[in-house]
Amino acid sequence: MIVETGHYALVLAFAVALVQFAVPLWGASTRDGALTRVGPGAALAQFALVALAFAALTHAHLVSDFSLANVVENSHSAKPLIYKISGVWGNHEGSMLLWVLILALFGALVALFGRDMPGALRATVLAVQGLIAAAFLIFILITSNPFARLAPAPFEGNDLNPVLQDIGLAIHPPLLYLGYVGFSIVFSFAAAALINGRIDAAWARWVRPWILTSWIFLTLGIAMGSYWAYYTLGWGGFWFWDPVENASLLPWLSGTALLHSAIVMEKRDALKIWTVFLAILTFSLSLLGTFLVRSGVLTSVHSFASDPTRGVFILAILVFFIGGAFSLYAWRAQALKQGSLFAPVSREGALVLNNLLLTTCCATVFVGTLYPLALEVITGERITVGGPFFNLTFGPLFAPLFLLMPFGQGLAWKRGDLAAVAQRMFGALVIAFAAAILLLTLTKKGPWLAPLAMSLAVFSIVGSLTDLTGRIWRRGMAPGAALARAAGLPRAAYGASLAHIGIAVTLAGLAATGWGVEKIETLRLGESVQVGPYQLNVAGILTRTGPNYRETFATVSIRSGGVKVAVIEPAKRFYPARQMQTSLAGIATLDLGQIYVSLAEQEGVGSVSARLYWKPLITLIWIGALIMGFGGALSLSDRRLRKGIALRLRKGVAGASA
Repeated sequence: MIVETGHYALVLAFAVALVQFAVPLWGASTRDGALTRVGPGAALAQFALVALAFAALTHAHLVSDFSLANVVENSHSAKPLIYKISGVWGNHEGSMLLWVLILALFGALVALFGRDMPGALRATVLAVQGLIAAAFLIFILITSNPFARLAPAPFEGNDLNPVLQDIGLAIHPPLLYLGYVGFSIVFSFAAAALINGRIDAAWARWVRPWILTSWIFLTLGIAMGSYWAYYTLGWGGFWFWDPVENASLLPWLSGTALLHSAIVMEKRDALKIWTVFLAILTFSLSLLGTFLVRSGVLTSVHSFASDPTRGVFILAILVFFIGGAFSLYAWRAQALKQGSLFAPVSREGALVLNNLLLTTCCATVFVGTLYPLALEVITGERITVGGPFFNLTFGPLFAPLFLLMPFGQGLAWKRGDLAAVAQRMFGALVIAFAAAILLLTLTKKGPWLAPLAMSLAVFSIVGSLTDLTGRIWRRGMAPGAALARAAGLPRAAYGASLAHIGIAVTLAGLAATGWGVEKIETLRLGESVQVGPYQLNVAGILTRTGPNYRETFATVSIRSGGVKVAVIEPAKRFYPARQMQTSLAGIATLDLGQIYVSLAEQEGVGSVSARLYWKPLITLIWIGALIMGFGGALSLSDRRLRKGIALRLRKGVAGASA
């Protein structure tokens, strides 16, 4: 009965989504307040119904209800509880239900926290969000029903893909979807602004928190995904320029450009047309990622589905929303008024250059990802575009951003003094140059790009701190006055500096991989192997049985200067239900670096072949992502601007009445 309740809840959610689309939109166009007020209630009802359906599917997985095809194909009665929960979205049908749940969540959040928004804008935003939800709900009901029954029901399930039986799956997809799908509400804001014909600085202030929220979650989702691939797949890598990995990077690049563009629009009432374009583009790239993962056009460890019917349906949704939005944009954009003018050397000019670099990077990744697919469709020829292409094209375009960030932060709005900023950044340049010389000297035979990338990271970190310090303290200022200035500085300013520092810390971690060590060795009991500055010794090669797997593992001691500093247990696991084998890497974090051991095949009694890595400072990659996320959250917690919107609107209404 619970399963049927979930199914009926999805059907009702589809009907409510249609109401959420049609009624408020009609109310906004006819200026009927009663009809526009239907939108928030419908959005909340739709979220409640989708949440009920998701809870019903989760319950079926928890109790191992094998009358449900989704549970049979993706679960097992012996599977640990955490993987029964994460298995709900570890498949196409369940992940699409999570997709729609988050889509409905953002609509409900606008309904709850958008009370100060203009009525027409709020109604139109919810109407567009309702239309998107209706499209994906009908897609689920027709092609991807998670509540399909089996008769007769089998006694046991097929188990979840062993690669997905990891705590990373419990964290990575929800975070990624909160970013991916979160940009749907930004898209709805852009479409609503075009429909209503009003785009101004107030609109930018309304939409910026939603951009920032989506960006934070997408940043953390990509970082968690890279770490999950790093320790789960056993290849020792964290990014492979896989097409599906690129599909998440594309909206992050355009979303980062959108975030900076919205700042210019909010502060200077400029870049209106460009900001709306980026808002549409970012969600369009999110839809493209959904199509790539679920259409079957790609073969990837990240792909969920290979059903061409589903792919055609999603392609139709993609064409409808992207084509419709850009058609609306082409129709309305010419009527939008240009904003304030600014000098090329200014904060606005730096942010425009930032946008150009980010969108060019995005275009490079887009072409490299889709060109092989287009070529295969047109000519039937199969080619692979991999790491060398992206490293040679993306890297040189992305690197200048680390030089630009400190300078851009230091420039004034409207018209800046580049010479004065360069003077303030002189110390950061000297420190970065000294770091490059020192690293080149210490690593004479090492890769020369690594010290240069590290010096860029150092300059960006020191430059961001220099700019932040300059806002708080002036030469000769009393400590009390500096503390008062620090307390009065908006949290958004601290957040922006932290986000810039975070991406520079990630660059430092990426640069340090150039000094890593990789070996393929046969590990034997009692023998030591030197990997980087550490000695690895195998104390035992044993077997054990888990709840739904059997594994062979090695106990490896790690020593530094003869002193034991860590013990790891890399393993090979076999899952009988799936008849699949996976590697479980043994990882020890030492001084921000990691020793990484991945087993291959056992070669005999007391010996096993393995890949051994020493990865100095690699944890900085993910520490940087956490710093970026924290910086974004700190900016999001600054409510001054949003309070200011409501106050200015009330004053404007009062003035108009007077």
